[in-house]
Amino acid sequence: MTYEMILTALADPTRRAIFEDLSTSPSAVSVLAEGRPVSRPAVSQHLKVLEQAGLIKAQKRGTTRIYHVTPQGLGPLRDYLDEMWGDALSAFAAETIKQSNKQTENEDA
Repeated sequence: MTYEMILTALADPTRRAIFEDLSTSPSAVSVLAEGRPVSRPAVSQHLKVLEQAGLIKAQKRGTTRIYHVTPQGLGPLRDYLDEMWGDALSAFAAETIKQSNKQTENEDA
């Protein structure tokens, strides 16, 4: 999956809350729907989006599907942020060196 799909999936507050709940404990749709301001079918739809983004998987236990977070699910987003952060730090370092060189030139003049 791509980091864009992950960001899109987690952009919705209800979906993000469901993902956070699943990160603490695998759960069935019925458990995830309890106390939420959305219907059970809506929770199922949110789970489908999270599953398509590669963030969660379902395991059948009898007639119930138990959803859980996939360990590698956030990997593409993590990779993207690491790359972006690395680029930002490199740009900051280059600008710092540039400013330092300017200051040295001004002091020598």
